[in-house]
This record gives sequence, C-alpha cells and structure tokens, in this order.
Amino acid sequence: MRGKIAEKIKGKEIRLFCFATMLLLFVSAFLLASPRELCEGMKRIICSRDVLTTDYFELAGYGAAFLNAALMFLVTILLIEIVKMPYTGITLVVIFINVGFGLWGKNPVNVIPCIAGTWVYAKLHKLPFARYIYTALFSTCLAPFVSDVVFDLPFGFGINMLLALLVGIIIGFILPPLAMHTASMHMGYCLTNVGFAGGMLATVMYSMLKALGIENEPQFIWKEGVHPGITIGLVAFFVVTFIFGLYLEKGKILNVFRVTRHPGRAVADFVIMDSAGITLMNMALMGMVATGYILLIGGDMSGPVIGSVLTIFGFAAFGVHIRNYLPVLAGVFLAALITVHNPVDPSMQVAALLVMAIAPIAGQFGVIAGVAAGVLHAALVVCTGALAGGLNLYNNGFSAGWVAIVLVPFVESFMKHFVVRRKAGN
Repeated sequence: MRGKIAEKIKGKEIRLFCFATMLLLFVSAFLLASPRELCEGMKRIICSRDVLTTDYFELAGYGAAFLNAALMFLVTILLIEIVKMPYTGITLVVIFINVGFGLWGKNPVNVIPCIAGTWVYAKLHKLPFARYIYTALFSTCLAPFVSDVVFDLPFGFGINMLLALLVGIIIGFILPPLAMHTASMHMGYCLTNVGFAGGMLATVMYSMLKALGIENEPQFIWKEGVHPGITIGLVAFFVVTFIFGLYLEKGKILNVFRVTRHPGRAVADFVIMDSAGITLMNMALMGMVATGYILLIGGDMSGPVIGSVLTIFGFAAFGVHIRNYLPVLAGVFLAALITVHNPVDPSMQVAALLVMAIAPIAGQFGVIAGVAAGVLHAALVVCTGALAGGLNLYNNGFSAGWVAIVLVPFVESFMKHFVVRRKAGN
C-alpha cells in the first residue's frame, strides 16, 4: 500500500502539500466565522490602508484574516499554475510569504496592480512572464502604496483608483531590474532580495510624496495575547507536515539535518539540493522553533507574528535551517535585552522571526558573525520603517539587506587577514 501511494505522488509531493494547505486555510476561515462575518471582515481588510502595522486579526477577526490569507494563497498558486512553474523551494517561499503577509498587509485587490506592472515589464522586453513570476509575486511587498493612494489622496475615489493602479504598475515595472542590481550588492547573504530592493524603491517614492506635501499617517493595529485554538492548530499543522516529510523520507528522521551542511547563501533551494521530504521536515522544524520562541518569551500570537512564522516556514525551503537561524535569533534577543527595547515589543517579536533573512551570514561565517548580524538587524529595523512611511511590508528584508552590505565585507576582510597571518606563522 505504501509503495503504491508513494508511486502515485512521486514528483508531485510539494504541489499536493500546497493544495492541501490552501484547502486547510479555507476550511479554518469558515470554522472561525460565519459567512456574514467573513464578508464584513473582508470588506474591512480591502478598505484598510494596510501600512505597517495592520494586524488583520484585530482589524477584521480571525476568520476573515484566514480567508484573506487563503485567497492570497489562491492568487499565488493560480499564477504559478498558469505559467507552469515547477514546485521547488523558491515556490514554497513565494507562496508562504504571501500567505503570511495575507494576515497583515496584503489582499487580493492591492497586490494585482504590482503583479500587472511586472507583466507589462516582461511584455515590453518580449520575455516570458514566467521568467519574472517570482519577482512579480515578491513585488507585492509594496501593495500598501496601492491601498494608501486609494484612501488617502484627496482627488475623489475614481481618480484615486486610477492613480493607485498606475502606482502599482510602476512598482511592478521598476522592481525587476532593481532587484537584479541589489542582488549583487549583498552577494546572496540577504535572502529577501526583493524586500531590500522594495525598501529602496519605497524610500524614494515616499520621499517624493512628502516633497509634494502628501504626508502618510502612521498606523499600529496589533492583536495581543494568544488564541489557544489557533496556536494548537498551527503546531498541529507543523507536526503533520513533519510526518508527511518523514513518510517521504521512509522514516529516516535524521535526514532533516542534512540541510545544515548548506550555509544558506542564495541560491540554496533545498527541494532541488536535497529532497521534498527533507525540505518539508526542515520547514516543520523551523515553524516549531519560531512558534516556540514566541511562546517562551510570552509574546503575542498576532497576525504579524503568525504571518512571520509562516514566512520562516517558507524560507526553510530556501536557505534557512536551525544551524544558521539560531545565532541571528540570539543576536536579536541579546539586542532586545541590552538596548531600550524588550523581547516582547511587537517590533522585536517580528524582528526575531524575520531576521532569518540574514541567516546565511551565520551559515557562512559562524556563530559570532551571526549574533553580530542579529544585533545590528534589531537596531536597524526599528529605524528603516520610517524611511518608507510603513509602506514596505518587507521592512525586515530592507534592514537585512543593509546589514549584509555593511557586515559581510568587514567579516570577509577580517577572515582573509586571519588566514594570511596563520599562513605566515606556518
């Protein structure tokens, strides 16, 4: 029996897992709220400004937040199916980062203009859209610009809608070439390259808006506390994922640690480099580690926190594992203890999770460099958000890019100097 099942799903494991997870999200939404509550909640989500930080749990309720995340899953997976992309590690990243931010900033309406802009870019360059599909889906990090233009500009709803569409298309059009350039700046040590590029673009765009006298009001909506049912459900999801991966690996549980031999520096696609089973086990393990950290410090299982956990879950298929994540996590925790911040501050909770973007620094250069990277990230991330007026959802990715650019050359030069001295001593 086991052999027949394995044969039927061979080569389709990741695709099957993704569709099953999407179905689970839809079912969860309808279990958590009535159809009427879901409709009202979705209306609040779509009509919100979506700037950092907008927690959909608090804004619209748990059911509507999960429904929005499920719809983001559907939009993402439909595009992947349309362009016929294979289901690899980067596919899992782009799916779960959009699902995660479907709990705090993205919705099926404000992401479409950004995706359309990248499609226009591909068409004008006479290239297949499939070549830029992942950039298009990552470009939705600036979706709050679309929402903000609709609801904040004083020109009337119709004109605002046209301007929002134009702004989204411009974003999606500019990010592909910009992201190609920024990748060389951090040399693959920042896993959220489009987040870094998006932060740069958002800073420029926000500065232009301020120069025109258009100010962006800050917003902070956050759900405090822990919902026991959702937390148990999240952990159960990770357990089932691990069991499925273990099944694919024929019960060889220690295989999960094979990914730790990779530093994680981009491109590190674990599905291609190892296997679907190992990747799923690593994803489940990282999800449990991230959730466990938040519970241990007494944090909140808010929309941004669970969204960040799901983001780590996705990146555990593309560069992140326990060996390179724990040092940078320790760095953020240490920074929260020795600075004016606190580990349970909302910004520090999210930073401790999304610092995984610079996990390759620890993987390549060791624990000390990883801790230093985490400390720098914690200090920088609380400042970078203001540069873009909270309109870049991947603010941690923006911060991570700068940490890599500043820290990696120094560490590399120090290590080369050490090697030269050691050789001279011999």
